[in-house]
Amino acid sequence: MDRRDFIKTTSAVAAMTGARKVFSAPAAKRQPDLIKTENAKPGASFQLTRMRPDDSKSYRTSLIEGYCSRQSVKAGEKLDIFVSTKPVAKFTIDVFRMGYYDGAGSRLMTTLGPFEGKEQPVPEMADKRLRECQWESTTSLTIPADWPSGVYLGRLSTIPEAADKPYWQSYIIFIVTDDRPADILFQCSDNTWQAYNRWPVNESLYTDPRAAHAPGVSVSFDRPYGKYVQIFDNPQSMGSGEFLLWEYPLCYWLEKEGYDVTYCSNVDNLNPANLTRVKTMISIGHDEYWDMRQYTNVKQAIADGLSVLWLSANDVYMVTPFTPNAKGAANRRLTRETCYGEFREEEKEAYSKVLGPFENPGPDERDIIGARTIVPFNGGGDWTCAKPDHWLFEGTGMKRGDSIPGLVGWEFHGDPDTARPGLEVVAEGNVWASGVRLGKYAATLFEGPKKNIVFNATTIFWSQGLSDPPGHMIPWSHFSRPHGPDERVQRITKNALKRAIG
Repeated sequence: MDRRDFIKTTSAVAAMTGARKVFSAPAAKRQPDLIKTENAKPGASFQLTRMRPDDSKSYRTSLIEGYCSRQSVKAGEKLDIFVSTKPVAKFTIDVFRMGYYDGAGSRLMTTLGPFEGKEQPVPEMADKRLRECQWESTTSLTIPADWPSGVYLGRLSTIPEAADKPYWQSYIIFIVTDDRPADILFQCSDNTWQAYNRWPVNESLYTDPRAAHAPGVSVSFDRPYGKYVQIFDNPQSMGSGEFLLWEYPLCYWLEKEGYDVTYCSNVDNLNPANLTRVKTMISIGHDEYWDMRQYTNVKQAIADGLSVLWLSANDVYMVTPFTPNAKGAANRRLTRETCYGEFREEEKEAYSKVLGPFENPGPDERDIIGARTIVPFNGGGDWTCAKPDHWLFEGTGMKRGDSIPGLVGWEFHGDPDTARPGLEVVAEGNVWASGVRLGKYAATLFEGPKKNIVFNATTIFWSQGLSDPPGHMIPWSHFSRPHGPDERVQRITKNALKRAIG
């Protein structure tokens, strides 16, 4: 069986085994001005003021921390919130919707509490290095009908016993999704947030002593998000996953520009109907971990006319099926099983102490992206124009060889699928892992069968060129960094969205 036949067979099996019953529901109403109307409302600051990790090497703050019962929730549905305080303390929860809001970056939706806090137990490590909390619910929130789809942060704040005592804070995070038709589906990369989450001690998909990418390791969404652990030290991210670093600049910019956007988590794309209601899907930031059903559904959606903008990198790299938690709640665990696409022999040799061994790899991610993650899979470099006459560069003034400094990183795609008819490499150049080891990236674009497009920007840093909103920090990695908002990145993104939306 050759590689193409293998891919077709694997995809077919995934489609059969991943089939999920989709229940019909009344057609949701289109609301093209919803985001514009929402962002005309008063904004507020969501940021943490006082946050203290347990110690200098800790990924958690036991002073106050929490998590939610679901990755995403719809209006009218109930979300359970679990909070622990050590020492015991009263606390409140301010819930914010993230957006533009005249530059404030969020809107205060409600304040919950005060609540009587309690210390909740740290779970023992189980099979597959799993840490999964079974905390008592602190409160439940039924999502109001007038809360638009979006990313929501809950700011947890202890209440001091006296005026001369300090208060402490951290976040919880959840996504409100919906069924309405829209131009843009903003898919958060929350599978990857959880894959890198080291709460409580050092338990992520990367801390198995066998290898950083060892198969058969699991993580659970039933635990707090600890501090962001890569690129730089940002204690103010505690509890927010990786949203503030990667997704937030795009969220802020799209809503500033008034695009018709709706939001979802990775798990929502297990339902193919989530993709058929929109014109384009955006993958943003670091979208590494996918259930095979996500892949199958996105591939079919592209064939049916969906445009996809991969404003991200290291995408669709590891096959991580969802499974239920200990209480039977669906899709609350992820387990790394294998990789998407086979590694080349030089990649296996170069990264033998990091990768696998992976058996029965999934389909080639290039089929839905246009390029793939290659070794070295991280580094930093400049994003360099290769086809200045392409419509993608209209209005940018870029010439062949012009570069946007530091925009490529900290991971990227290469090895474009040149066998695909019509695939174009629109930007390409060098990256350097650890500042010195040479690698090559390629940004690609191809048309789908219904004049839809698939654009691969080939960098996790893409959103850094769109905006620098409140509470965000520009990353730095491999001795390279992006420069923040750039009119060329903004124009390229507008051009891609114009073509994708129609």
